[in-house]
Amino acid sequence: MNKLLVALLGLACAAALSVNAAEGKKEQKLTDEQKKEKKELLEKYDANKDGKIDKDERAKMSKEDKEKWGKLSGHKKDTKDESKDKKEEPKK
Repeated sequence: MNKLLVALLGLACAAALSVNAAEGKKEQKLTDEQKKEKKELLEKYDANKDGKIDKDERAKMSKEDKEKWGKLSGHKKDTKDESKDKKEEPKK
């Protein structure tokens, strides 16, 4: 009986965690103005016209546009300065 209760409790916890994780991944709803702004940034920086801003394209963005893109795309990593992520080359 105890094993059954422990198994059911574990299953209930797993289900609760799954539901909570799924709720955290909801996409943000963009206003019409934000959609327009995102489209303009895509047109300006999407060099290969694949509909996405890749790492190389993001590197060519101005700081202000990177911040805008990060807010509009929902990617936190897009809002920080990528130059801080690069490790300095060791001196010879």
